[in-house]
Amino acid sequence: MDPLFWPSETNRFRRFTPESLAAIEERIANKKKEQVKVKEKNKEHGVEEDKLTPQLDLKICKTLPSLYGDIPAELVGEPLEDFDPYYSDHKTFMVLNKRRTIFRFTATPALFIFGPFNPVRKKAIKILIHS
Repeated sequence: MDPLFWPSETNRFRRFTPESLAAIEERIANKKKEQVKVKEKNKEHGVEEDKLTPQLDLKICKTLPSLYGDIPAELVGEPLEDFDPYYSDHKTFMVLNKRRTIFRFTATPALFIFGPFNPVRKKAIKILIHS
């Protein structure tokens, strides 16, 4: 395989960390600021903006395509940063099981109590994705 045409497996799978969540929140804030500027500009010129859509091969409950490489054993069942650019400014993370099935979860507190890094929530996620 030519490394120029295939994505690097080492950079593809990254754990979802508090730093990842902070980066998402920063992107959301920046996007809101840009939207205000763009809306004002578009009203003047009458231009519609293009919206990003989720990738069809990375939908929930689908198998991760082999293009993305093999998932390391230590990252199976662990929260990962999302690959899909559509979710880059959404508070979500993805989890892959042994069969490479994609599951997405919100990074907002579950039941207004359990944050995304809470051990109880991590165990619940592992139970949910268990094949």
